[in-house]
Amino acid sequence: MDTVIGVIGGSGVYEIDGLKEARWITVDSAFGVPSDQLLVGHLDGVKMVFLPRHGRGHVHSPSTVPYRANIDALKRLGVTDVISVSACGSFREEMAPGDFVIVDQFIDRTFAREKSFFGTGLVAHVSVAHPTCPRLGDACEIAARDAGVTVHRGGTYLAMEGPQFSSLAESKMYRESWGCDVIGMTNMPEAKLAREAELCYASVAMITDYDSWHPDHGAVDINDIIATLGANSGNAKALVGRLPALLGADRVPCPHGCDRALEYAIMTAPEKRDPDMVKALSAVAGRVLE
Repeated sequence: MDTVIGVIGGSGVYEIDGLKEARWITVDSAFGVPSDQLLVGHLDGVKMVFLPRHGRGHVHSPSTVPYRANIDALKRLGVTDVISVSACGSFREEMAPGDFVIVDQFIDRTFAREKSFFGTGLVAHVSVAHPTCPRLGDACEIAARDAGVTVHRGGTYLAMEGPQFSSLAESKMYRESWGCDVIGMTNMPEAKLAREAELCYASVAMITDYDSWHPDHGAVDINDIIATLGANSGNAKALVGRLPALLGADRVPCPHGCDRALEYAIMTAPEKRDPDMVKALSAVAGRVLE
């Protein structure tokens, strides 16, 4: 099986540098229109697929990003491994603006988004106890360090609905009572959907600010965020450019079972399954529905 690396680019990351035979293509999804066309090409002999999460020109808010269509489109292009790159705020003094965090846990506080490919007529329950892939996390950590980025391995990401930033009271609660490390608006339900699609998923959170809890920084300043985004964008591209060599062209089964997440997840009896849902899920769950 060939490795196909999918990169979902967040704020400030709208392309991959150095792709060979790069072209933008339109992918039809059973779950609506993806955020944008997808950029496909090769890097160091490995197929790469890039999708700008907010669309080129940043046209989608965190709440309107078509998360299901995005993951479905990546799956339809044969993606095996998804690297999510996103901007975030930090709740930890030692996790400073400009640093990267390889996230391994999430608390989902979003409420206005479709969070599953499954539902009435085809019910499934997957485990997201460990929502990211350690193998991909290892590769991202090595790539970040090789690129000269200060990177922190492990952290809990608080996913908020947005689009406003946190109040001071919320920021203190997430940091002090809930023990979160970073905060963002886009990794949920993305990580859950990647698990349902049996895709290995790693989250690279690029810190832009200290949210509003920090006594010396005060409220989030969008001008400071934009300035930090520029530097983070270059570092993110350098990280992504190192992944093909680390992951290799020949893919073996995930040692953590990400690519077998649906093995025992589907609850609806075959004769009771909604035919339209079965058809819509041909890419996401075709392995277990056929």
